[in-house]
Amino acid sequence: MACYPREMDARYQNMTYNRSGRSGLKLPALSLGLWHNFGSTTPFETSLSLVRTAFDLGVTHFDLANNYGPPPGSAEETYGRIHRRELSSHRDEIIVSTKAGYEMWPGPYGNWGSRKSLLASLDQSLVRLGLPYVDIFYHHRPDPETPLEETMGALDYAVRSGKALYAGISNYPAPQASEAIRILRSLGTPCVLHQARYSMLDRWVEDGLLDVLEKEGVGCIAFSPLAKGVLTDRYLKGIPTDSRAATDPRFLKPSDLTEGVLRKARALQEIANERGQSLAQLALTWILRDPRMTSVLIGASKPEQVQDCVRALDAPALTESELSAIEAVLESA
Repeated sequence: MACYPREMDARYQNMTYNRSGRSGLKLPALSLGLWHNFGSTTPFETSLSLVRTAFDLGVTHFDLANNYGPPPGSAEETYGRIHRRELSSHRDEIIVSTKAGYEMWPGPYGNWGSRKSLLASLDQSLVRLGLPYVDIFYHHRPDPETPLEETMGALDYAVRSGKALYAGISNYPAPQASEAIRILRSLGTPCVLHQARYSMLDRWVEDGLLDVLEKEGVGCIAFSPLAKGVLTDRYLKGIPTDSRAATDPRFLKPSDLTEGVLRKARALQEIANERGQSLAQLALTWILRDPRMTSVLIGASKPEQVQDCVRALDAPALTESELSAIEAVLESA
């Protein structure tokens, strides 16, 4: 089992840690999402190098879900293997989160938000991870049929049973988020974090959700901050033959890369260049401009991409003129 020397504690001096709402939980400004490149179809050494690089840079939060892979469940198995090999002696320095709510196994209990589904899924996740508990357990999406009291009651039980330290929700619109937060508070297990899709090109959280979270003292962590790769230099000159859009259009389709979208990306890159940043770094800086944002989930296929994202934290704050220029680009046709 590898053990990091104590001089590596310098990692914590170089990373920004933000409080999640009004809770006691702090997260790194950048967290590593294990949605892609951690399934069994990815070489283990690739996944290991990503986690190792992130942790050495002060990224102490690793985000999972029961269905991450492919195939579903394999990302948790991969992280569990990495944890046992390299990180077990650092367990108290690390935040591990997982979720349940999307289809995971056949039959009526492998999906959505019933008590049966959530607690069975959590037990399965802990086995795959090889951990006695996770730090954050989320409901992954609202269930249109199960009473919210039942779903939140399952999260409350997960915490009270010791299988999770904190409860969170994900992909909840503002009205349902407000009610879920109220229910959890009434049960004595406050909601500490809401995970939502957010980027320069997808700003739905600004339409009421961030206001709810601020009022209720709940943190927000953004996923897909680079709009599935659009807010990088990957597609500025077309679709590379080895890119996700070309080889795996389940998440990013060639039709998503319209000339209007690419025009905005190119204009944003010019702003980034003037700041001495990459487009990806600018996209992260822009999200973290809002004090209501606790952390941003980054994905990567190479350690160099993790390093590039972390360097975004060294950039100066966006000026009012830069924010206005970005807004003008985003509002353009």
